[in-house]
Amino acid sequence: MTRFRQVLAVPGMTPLLGISLLARAAITADVMALTMYVVLALDMSYAAAGAVAAALTAGIALGGPLLPRPMPTWLLLGLLGLVTIPAGLAHDWPWLCVAVIGAGLLTAPTLSTVSDAVSRLTPASVRGEATGLQSSALSAGFALGSPVAGVAIDASVPAGGFAAAGLAGLLAALTGYLLSRRSPAAAPSPSSSSQATGCGTVTMIKMRSAVTAPRGRR
Repeated sequence: MTRFRQVLAVPGMTPLLGISLLARAAITADVMALTMYVVLALDMSYAAAGAVAAALTAGIALGGPLLPRPMPTWLLLGLLGLVTIPAGLAHDWPWLCVAVIGAGLLTAPTLSTVSDAVSRLTPASVRGEATGLQSSALSAGFALGSPVAGVAIDASVPAGGFAAAGLAGLLAALTGYLLSRRSPAAAPSPSSSSQATGCGTVTMIKMRSAVTAPRGRR
């Protein structure tokens, strides 16, 4: 457990794991929402819902290679949330396919930048434990997303599931943005100040996914 505590003690790691959870929850809620929307709002079959899910999956598969350049994690999360909400306005099957493809294109880049930020933020000696904690956070988000979408649909209309998924993405984006803008705290001594400044700088870079340089460079 000591090694896991070392991971959680890394500045910015706990919020980043929370962002991982919210990102996965938003994506899972989106899948749940589109299935129920096709069946309840468009009055179509589950087979039609499966076809829409296939369109979403195609977008996910194409998202990584087609992303023109690296982007900050919080920006990708915000865009994912924004393109998810309008899917509830689609009044026929073809337009819904188009809407979910847009969300799919942002899904893989979003998850990959979050994972990259966790890896680059963590010391090499405890990187395995950090990866395990992020996997747990993603699994928790997967478990949380579908119930949240279901509650939103029951409490409102079928399109409410898309709203819940989009809002989860926007909340994750806001968290990431605030963390990326946070200034490193001052320290009482020159040596500790240097260390704190270094950690704070690394935290800010990782929360921006260190995307100002190619992936192969630090």
